[in-house]
Amino acid sequence: MHTTQESPEAALSNVQPIDLSIVVPVFNEEESVTPLIDRIAAAMSGYAASWELILVDDGSTDATLANARSKISDQGLRLRIVELQRNFGQTAAMQAGIDTARGRLIATMDGDLQNDPKDIPGMVAELERRELDLLVGWRRNRQDGLLLRKIPSWCANYLIGRITGVKLHDYGCSLKIYQSSIIKQVKLMGEMHRFIPAWVAGVVPSSRIGEMVVTHHARQHGVSKYGISRTFRVILDLLSVMFFMRYKARPGHFFGSLGLGLGAISVLVLIYLFFDKFILGNDIGTRPLLMVGIVFLLSSVQLITTGILAEMIARLYYRDDASPNYIVRKISEAETDA
Repeated sequence: MHTTQESPEAALSNVQPIDLSIVVPVFNEEESVTPLIDRIAAAMSGYAASWELILVDDGSTDATLANARSKISDQGLRLRIVELQRNFGQTAAMQAGIDTARGRLIATMDGDLQNDPKDIPGMVAELERRELDLLVGWRRNRQDGLLLRKIPSWCANYLIGRITGVKLHDYGCSLKIYQSSIIKQVKLMGEMHRFIPAWVAGVVPSSRIGEMVVTHHARQHGVSKYGISRTFRVILDLLSVMFFMRYKARPGHFFGSLGLGLGAISVLVLIYLFFDKFILGNDIGTRPLLMVGIVFLLSSVQLITTGILAEMIARLYYRDDASPNYIVRKISEAETDA
């Protein structure tokens, strides 16, 4: 086994073109990782073009990494293992795999054996037939619990579609096929892997995003990394997605709109109190409405000022920030002839 300390960018240099990169983040999947690799190899055995498998170990604390390393020299398998320094989360692990990928196309899938790699060749053909930039898997017959998984997922899919305008049945399916040149324009952050179609829609028209029914299996080993608490995180993430989609380049419009709204209310309140005091002669010094008008006026000034500062910070940040949201310890792959 050949081990390097190279960065993902350096790993992309001086290599032969690859048609498809399959990216699989894994975390504590020691029982699943070996059959996963075998199933991917079997599913891709008839694939006419070149392909590679990139396994991203997201700081596993069990035998996941050791089991994956045992497969790295298998005949006919171009396996690369990206080891993250600690557990950064699925989104960061997926970003690490995408950054490391050499393929013209990139496929992503979960490492728990619930996605079926046999769907990948068909999805690649469908993506190219329809000339799409992103093809999303649709788990129409999802093999998960109704209360804790399906119902929250249905609600989240509906909300995401309504807010983002990207109409899909299943945002949460990790089995997706991308044009590499498109997905590498998107920087995934936080827990935003659920909203990848929405982020991609910020780069290309939503008409270039499609979906396809895929097979879904019940979990066979280990435990799910998600619970009912995921629903609340999805709601918070959805608010962030809505903000970034609409106000990423102009955050001042968001804060400024709120500030102007409060300012308008405060002006109306203060005009009314002015009329009540100096025209009608009533005492307004102890009236709560006076405090409301003053607080709204100060809040308006603060929000408008915050919007101006947000504009300045956002422009500086997006201009200068190019750092990844993960740290690679090393990348391993089998030795090849020069």
